[in-house]
Amino acid sequence: MPSPDKVLAAVDSNLQPALDRLFALLRIPSISTDPAYAKHCAEAAEWHAKDLKSLGFKAEVRKTAGHPVVLGHRPKKGAPHVLFYGHYDVQPVDPLNLWHNPPFEPKVVEIEKGRKAIVARGACDDKGQVMTFIEACRAWITATGDLPIGVTVLLEGEEECGSPSLPAFVKANAKELKADFGLVCDTGMWDAKTPAVTSTLRGMVYEEFVVRAANRDLHSGVYGGAALNPNHVVAEICGSFHGKNGRIRIPGFYKGVKAPSEKQLQQWKSLKLTEKAFLGPVGLKSTIGEDDRMLIEHIQSRPTCDVNGIWGGYAGAGSKTVIPAEAGAKVSFRLVAGQDPDAIRKAFRAYVKDRVPKQASVEFRSYVGSSAVAFDTTSAPFDAARAALREEWGKAAVTIGLGGSIPIMHEFRHVLGLDCVLVGFALEDDRVHSPNEKYDLAAFHKGMRSWARIIGKLGG
Repeated sequence: MPSPDKVLAAVDSNLQPALDRLFALLRIPSISTDPAYAKHCAEAAEWHAKDLKSLGFKAEVRKTAGHPVVLGHRPKKGAPHVLFYGHYDVQPVDPLNLWHNPPFEPKVVEIEKGRKAIVARGACDDKGQVMTFIEACRAWITATGDLPIGVTVLLEGEEECGSPSLPAFVKANAKELKADFGLVCDTGMWDAKTPAVTSTLRGMVYEEFVVRAANRDLHSGVYGGAALNPNHVVAEICGSFHGKNGRIRIPGFYKGVKAPSEKQLQQWKSLKLTEKAFLGPVGLKSTIGEDDRMLIEHIQSRPTCDVNGIWGGYAGAGSKTVIPAEAGAKVSFRLVAGQDPDAIRKAFRAYVKDRVPKQASVEFRSYVGSSAVAFDTTSAPFDAARAALREEWGKAAVTIGLGGSIPIMHEFRHVLGLDCVLVGFALEDDRVHSPNEKYDLAAFHKGMRSWARIIGKLGG
């Protein structure tokens, strides 16, 4: 196996060309949720396919029911074969007036003394992260003429709207996507100096319920005190989801939830995450989770229930004395390994129905349902990634859970049978999905170096 020093030198000497390529990609407004940007999503897919071809991949753009998929293959006989996943689509930019610079005109800015960042929509999520891996492949090919492993690259254009088309694509092309394990770069660091390997991803159930009472909105002066108010019903139901101890009160909600290992708990304790450090920057002081759990458990290994929106009646300027005919709420559940999304949905609906008065009715709408995913952290690829990250960052990588979801990981685990190594270089202050999204220049540079080391370890 060639020494990684030559490869790392190639990364360092080609940082500016790598930035130039990333900037070209960032200029493409590939917003997947808005049909007006469909042609730009196709443009981003073509850009990636062309770039992969320049590295010797057999790459092409494949159609799906939605935005296209980019698929590139560079096999290597007798070596491990990996499936690398990322996405080229980005979130909408609204509100545009809060951006300091146009969101699709990337630039490097100094955000504090000695700290520079790439600012643009998609800089971190996920274009910058994807390019850390691709540029690491480029460095290996430039420095040694080849990659030490076989690689299939799969890039989708619908991650930001729930990956509706990708599961069918994965199932239909499972044989072509066969690999020894998966690699994903859509996660983050523990902090700016501490790398992390993500071992679990939460699942999701997203529901809306609407309570209806009278057959029309009512004058509160005439009917107040006599007529059932759906706003009150919805508020009371939503207010009952959590007990005083922070536990979610829906019967059966915690069925299947497993406690972290003692080794994992000790590692988390050593990180010394405080309420002040985590909640202080967003203007809060204390956690509202389960009383008998650490803060880090609330965001890493415990399931959640959140009311994301409540509506009903008049919400405009001034006053309008009305008892609404209907009111509703949107509720999301972040699930952990062992929980069944269908069972959670049924339990939630039963809980709500039991609390709706007989003279009212309730209607449910379902949006998202996906299982949590957990990967084997004792496998050789995880060991290789941790060793490579230690070499690059000078300290051990922590193993963490991701509070959010990557929808397609369920198919990778259960359809393709892959364990996946999730390594990313995002930071808490990257403003992902918000105006002025950024990606630290150091994270981009050291991200490329990290992947170059990981590729070498996997090939060894």
